[in-house]
Amino acid sequence: MDLSIIIVNWNSVGYLRDCLRSVELEMRDSLLDYEVVVIDAASYDGCDRFLHAEHPRVRFVQCNRNLGFGRANNLAFESSRGDAVLFLNPDTEVVGPAIATLHRRLRELPDAGVVGCRLLNSDGSLQTSCVQSFPTLINQALDFEWLRQRWPASGLWGTAALYAGNAAPQPVEALAGACVMLRREVFERIGRFSDEYFMYAEDIDLCHKARAAGLVNYYVPEVSVIHHGGGCSQEAPSNFSVVLMRESICRYLAKTRGRFYGELYRASMLGVALLRLAALKASALRQRGRAGAPWPGAQRKWLAVLRWCVRRESTVRQFEPAG
Repeated sequence: MDLSIIIVNWNSVGYLRDCLRSVELEMRDSLLDYEVVVIDAASYDGCDRFLHAEHPRVRFVQCNRNLGFGRANNLAFESSRGDAVLFLNPDTEVVGPAIATLHRRLRELPDAGVVGCRLLNSDGSLQTSCVQSFPTLINQALDFEWLRQRWPASGLWGTAALYAGNAAPQPVEALAGACVMLRREVFERIGRFSDEYFMYAEDIDLCHKARAAGLVNYYVPEVSVIHHGGGCSQEAPSNFSVVLMRESICRYLAKTRGRFYGELYRASMLGVALLRLAALKASALRQRGRAGAPWPGAQRKWLAVLRWCVRRESTVRQFEPAG
């Protein structure tokens, strides 16, 4: 079989319906021999009944507990047969011949590790996080939207390929895991998704392992996929994304650069959180009485980060992978 498409579902059956519709629309004229494997991470949201009624050819795997993104993908991979594997988020919709083009590019690039594509927001705008640099103390501490907008192609963010104006595949450090493809033998050789992350950073870790194996990760700008974003994590507690993302980055940095470096990252985030909260307080005082001040939501976010920095945030413990 040419290709296996693996989708992890968690309370995303509404998104999954549109995702599978877009996949079938593209692949009905494709010459690729493909299969789709959907794994439900113990959400029991009715996706089994939906698939049985509307997509009976899709292979369905039911987990009895939420394993996390990487582990769920690894488990579904065991049920797949394709020579190449596409890991696709349920909150995505493929645009045009996206899958076939990505597969063709993968075949043409003998040194390819992970290949990914141009991700678009729901309104069609570019999702700049589809291409990334590997996390460091500096680029994480300076991750301000104002800086990103002022210097969008800076090496700090690793996003230069997005603005190169070149349709050919571009070597990059890391790609967002919403839509990534690998050869089966490569995925197995580099150790699949690492299981120390519940969610977030497992895609960066996978790209890091591919580079360490002497392979090249490629961004394919001619391929576009709509990524609505938050289709799974929005159902989790409010601090889920904020805290788990930083915890996962901390684990990644400790794994790749040493435990001390990981602790330096936590300390640097403490400084960033304090500065952000101080800036928000000053802004709130200036805007007192005006409508639309961003203080409450942003305050909750950075207070959660602050609690995580001093190991007082329970969200991490709630979503740690089971052994």
